[in-house]
Amino acid sequence: MEIFRTSEDRFDDLADFAHAPSYVEVADPDDPDGVPLRMAYVEAGPGDGPVALLLHGEPTWSYLYRHLIRVLAEAGVRAVAVDLVGFGRSDKPLAIGDHSFARHVEWVREAVFDHLDLREVTLVGQDWGGLIGLRLVAEHPDRFSRVVAANTGLPTGDHDMPEVWWSFRRAVESAAVLDIGRLVESGCVRALAPADRAAYDAPFPDEASKAGPRAMPLLVPTRPDDPATEANRDAWSVLARWQKPFLTAFSDSDPITGAMAPVIRKLVPGCAGLPHPVLADAGHFLQEDAGAELGRVVAEFVRG
Repeated sequence: MEIFRTSEDRFDDLADFAHAPSYVEVADPDDPDGVPLRMAYVEAGPGDGPVALLLHGEPTWSYLYRHLIRVLAEAGVRAVAVDLVGFGRSDKPLAIGDHSFARHVEWVREAVFDHLDLREVTLVGQDWGGLIGLRLVAEHPDRFSRVVAANTGLPTGDHDMPEVWWSFRRAVESAAVLDIGRLVESGCVRALAPADRAAYDAPFPDEASKAGPRAMPLLVPTRPDDPATEANRDAWSVLARWQKPFLTAFSDSDPITGAMAPVIRKLVPGCAGLPHPVLADAGHFLQEDAGAELGRVVAEFVRG
């Protein structure tokens, strides 16, 4: 596997994100004896505080969680935000075919369980952070104490994705130049500041480094015989018996995942009796549009 590692100076002077990165090395599950990949993470808050694992999606990185990290740390929560392989400061496989749903689940599992040894975790997963995170919750339920699903789901390919998602997938596939900052801004209600757009562009100095963002839409199960479908169905069977607290914190303006919130609340027993918030005036990337508010929701959920 050929990988690219973004130069550290690309991350100098990030707006509102002065957290020093830490790194762990994870193996390629398809080639355990191959060269390991470096995964980055940042954390803030008391080391002995309750843990919130913040998992981002496509095409962002842990910078997306900067507002939540501040609010959670101030509330005494240990916030840990991981960069998925192919994103942020983490190593980036240069071939689209090097990315798979199963590989991403295993890479995150090894990072947060084998290396960081996180326990009694509150998952906060948005977009692909939810797809990967919910698999981890189902496959390692003893590691999690509660879940926050924010604009995400766990597709099996049994139901078609909305047309707006197909338009996004086609745009990513066909773009000669993938404008990461513009893609993030298109998923927000408000315009991004130039410094924020630059921060989302920072991990990707050239087109070759963008294999991760180009690959992820192709990995969403869209048919019942998708390679990830069986594992996702198995995960749903576990989530359908999940009794621990499970909160949906969706926005009011996300045409991609909005329909998933009532489905999750109906299927997951741990959702019963909880005050599931809907964050107003927020798009798909609700961490940008309503980050501080989402941070307060998560902090109260963890502390409650």
